[in-house]
Amino acid sequence: MARIAGVDLPRNKRGVIGLTYIYGIGRTLSHQILNAAGVSEHTKVQDWTDENIKFISKYVQDEFKVEGELRSEVQLSIKRLMDIACYRGLRHRKGLPVRGQSTKTNARTRKGKKKTVANKKKQLNNI
Repeated sequence: MARIAGVDLPRNKRGVIGLTYIYGIGRTLSHQILNAAGVSEHTKVQDWTDENIKFISKYVQDEFKVEGELRSEVQLSIKRLMDIACYRGLRHRKGLPVRGQSTKTNARTRKGKKKTVANKKKQLNNI
């Protein structure tokens, strides 16, 4: 089993896809990592040799911020925005979309489940 940056990579997937299970590594970076290691992109993770796994693991930890380090950096960036009370920070604080999306009808992912608000009852004027 290949364990890189504290993540167990799926054995039966191709190397390019397997590396994307690490937080902070997408398809482009996984292509770049495998080219540097000299491993074919079509080789499955279970077919990697121990030398390949060691090289990839060392390369990922030396060259990129991944997993816990990257997550904490992202959280600190969001906290900084909230502390300086800029527009993006206020949107984060309120739990609304940050990047200009419409909120009148959609945005359920950020806003959460619908909260129905009852209407006021009309008073009858019996004069």
